[in-house]
Amino acid sequence: MDAAVNQNHRIGVLEELLNERYSVRAFLAKEVDRATIEHLLTTAQRTASWCNSQPWQVVIASGEAKERFRKLIYKEASGGLGDDYDFPPPREYLGAYLERRRESGFQLYNTLGIVRGDKAAYAKQALENYNFFGAPHVAIIHTDEPLGIYGAIDCGAYVSNFMLAAQALGLGTIPQAALARHSGLIRRHFNLSADRRIVCGISFGYADNAHKVNSYRTSRASVAETVTFVDE
Repeated sequence: MDAAVNQNHRIGVLEELLNERYSVRAFLAKEVDRATIEHLLTTAQRTASWCNSQPWQVVIASGEAKERFRKLIYKEASGGLGDDYDFPPPREYLGAYLERRRESGFQLYNTLGIVRGDKAAYAKQALENYNFFGAPHVAIIHTDEPLGIYGAIDCGAYVSNFMLAAQALGLGTIPQAALARHSGLIRRHFNLSADRRIVCGISFGYADNAHKVNSYRTSRASVAETVTFVDE
């Protein structure tokens, strides 16, 4: 295989994984074996980071441990408690960002048959974050407080590679900022030290491909909309 063909093959694999991956909102109950999870983690560990600090730490809850955590965080969220992000959430969505957010939300609601403006149904669906959408495993990504926002940025790169590695291994994922609304609960439950900052969660497992919620795909902006070339 010559160099050009090899390059096309390699970029083709990456394009395939990126095009296939989506946020899974219904999982099969089947657990992922430990060897596959460790393969995923070993691959994601190659993520680049500032000064090679590799700031991500990961807690993965499965089985009964996942169930205990699920019940606890669902109870807090459904009771209207929490909302203690370690990193400030977006203050406001404006312009194209608001349009993309709305498009994604309406795709979800339309797929599930939720009528536009039905706030009770919106809230019920949002609470499914705290059931981990039925996933058998949930990962909590956390970083060191002194590293600040750049530690969180590095963790974001790790999350992306975690999801791509999972996709390559036949698994589905959904990254969840919603879980980070309950950072205090997460620290207490998993006995994390006070200097750990919760970035997000990732629910993962085998996607339920027969479920209608997994049937739609979000759009992507064009390169022309997101990139400015400066040549002179």
